[in-house]
Amino acid sequence: MPSLRQLLAAHAPLLLIDAASARIQVGWLAKDEPARWANSTDEAGVGIFRSVEALGIDPGAAGALVFCDGPGSVLGVRTAAMALRVWHELRPRPLFAYHSLAVVAAALNRPGTTVIADARRDSWHGVAATVPPGPLRRIASADLGTAGELVMPEGFRHWTPLPANVTLTPYSLADVLPRVADQPDLFRATDAPDAFLHEEPSYAKWTPQLHRAPAP
Repeated sequence: MPSLRQLLAAHAPLLLIDAASARIQVGWLAKDEPARWANSTDEAGVGIFRSVEALGIDPGAAGALVFCDGPGSVLGVRTAAMALRVWHELRPRPLFAYHSLAVVAAALNRPGTTVIADARRDSWHGVAATVPPGPLRRIASADLGTAGELVMPEGFRHWTPLPANVTLTPYSLADVLPRVADQPDLFRATDAPDAFLHEEPSYAKWTPQLHRAPAP
């Protein structure tokens, strides 16, 4: 898998969209130029496009499209994926995805630490903060005590109460990405942008039955 620096060398300029947190982040990354960023706290369906407008860029001019597929806000990630699919349909070009927690974990590089995000149903996504980052895994709330020091990116929503020993770390891609620009295992090619899922959802099977009047 290519590093960010390799993506820039091969495909710049890159249009990067991250809607995993409560703060939408859109970046325009050109080779040998400072990255340009726009942020928004609007909901993703508004914030993404206002950020693109604020940057004054044409998505069609991007040599490749990059986005965060989670963990984080599933609605935000899927809104970003929808925009990318439309822009890709208008002008096909390479698409790349990355995991939010893996980027933070590689930037921290703090062995003994796990970067977490709420996975609902009393469980958490977790990645060991090493270089390269550990695999993305699901951790039950009851097992967080064995995960070492806990860190969660700022702006990530949670439904399960936060563990008592968790600390927050800034989730600013303008600061984080330069620290992992040469890390080779964070970005992966995709042809179907969508939200990351640990497993496909399962549904209960419905068996049709005739409704009958109750017996007298």
